Amino acid sequence: MRSYGIAALENVPLWHERDISHSSVERVIAPDATILIDYMLARFTFIVKDLLVYPENMKANLEKMGGLIFSEAVLLLLTRKGLSREESYAVVQRNAMNVWEKGGDFRTCLSRTKPSNAISHRKNWKRPSISGPLSNISM
Repeated sequence: MRSYGIAALENVPLWHERDISHSSVERVIAPDATILIDYMLARFTFIVKDLLVYPENMKANLEKMGGLIFSEAVLLLLTRKGLSREESYAVVQRNAMNVWEKGGDFRTCLSRTKPSNAISHRKNWKRPSISGPLSNISM
């Protein structure tokens, strides 16, 4: 579908000319794209209609990583709190690799870290929130 969009946009400057150089693209895009959308929707419906979701398993799978999914949010939090991007990255990488190699909890590991700049209080180390469909999962 994306490639059809590109081809259609390339035709915009030629609309006033109305010659055969771009009308062939229009004749192909319209039927082919609608057939493709029909197939995509039918396939998606087939996959999703009998989909079983196990929230407990989802939560368990997220917890297996020890909270490492929050590393990007922590990095952004550290930069907002005053650390440079490089310092923030070093803090997050060091702690994430420690959790990855030795196991444990990312949040606990971070709470033992003493960054040199504006981050000095434990309240700054609150777990970032997950927005969207996973927002009700607490770690």
